[in-house]
Amino acid sequence: MNKYSDKIAITTGDPNGIGAEITIKALNLLNLPARDIVIVSNSKVLNTYGRINNNYEIVELEYEEKICPGEISASAGDFAYRLLKKACELKPKFIVTAPTSKEAMNLAGHKFNGQTEVLENFLAHNGQRAEMLFVSKDFRILLLTRHCALKEVAGNITKEKIIEKVERLRSYFQNKLLIKKPSFAICALNPHAGENGLLGCEEETVMTPAIEAVRNRGINITNPLPADTLFIDAAQKYLKGEKLPYDCYIACYHDQGLIPIKSVAASKTVNMTIGLDIIRTSPGHGTAFDIAGKNMANPDSMMEAIKCCLY
Repeated sequence: MNKYSDKIAITTGDPNGIGAEITIKALNLLNLPARDIVIVSNSKVLNTYGRINNNYEIVELEYEEKICPGEISASAGDFAYRLLKKACELKPKFIVTAPTSKEAMNLAGHKFNGQTEVLENFLAHNGQRAEMLFVSKDFRILLLTRHCALKEVAGNITKEKIIEKVERLRSYFQNKLLIKKPSFAICALNPHAGENGLLGCEEETVMTPAIEAVRNRGINITNPLPADTLFIDAAQKYLKGEKLPYDCYIACYHDQGLIPIKSVAASKTVNMTIGLDIIRTSPGHGTAFDIAGKNMANPDSMMEAIKCCLY
């Protein structure tokens, strides 16, 4: 057992964004024991945005550049990337990541669509794949496609991909949440679930065959359902504090899934990476360059991301 195997490693993200600020605010509000936390960052970055009350260990990474809140730069993107790499090398129990800029990381030559892909690059083995799950209490949404142009979504949804992702989702529920028979609802790609092919054929030619295949493996999953009516029911029950009818909703693309959960739980939504040996959580928002350095950032989602690792 290494010294970090029972700790939560927290990265502060892009040094020109709100990552360090919300990390400091969240930790000060939560007031967790120092033994539980290790911060992967740089003291200069942290001190620029505030002061941490507790004596948490800081794994220092070099950052000699000037800190320029709100600026997108290759040096900041490289630092954010190196934080992720170091957090993976520590092999902690959990990783919590503050927001990074995809543009800044790509400027630095790190060609990834997001932190999920970076974590997969460093942590995956034996065919593992990372999945993006958004969570607020028992409202959970898995994305079939992640940071993908809308025009490319249909081509990226295949029978094989649906089967693999649903299997990984079941494994997470059974092995991590200890729910033996989870229930899943899957969103249709097209309006009105395609209207029997009038508005699109993907439901009939791709999604339904995949659903039949996973049902044959004992997985409880719906037919493709129109996302608008599916999420109306989920949102209403969530706001009333009632139990949702499904353990997880599977969305075809980014905005289809994130709009409903963020509409009812914007500051409470957590981005969770599952499918790897280490679970990663992150606030459900970005770098917020427009308010960086102004002490305006709300730490609620960062607090939720950390709290997800405590229970």
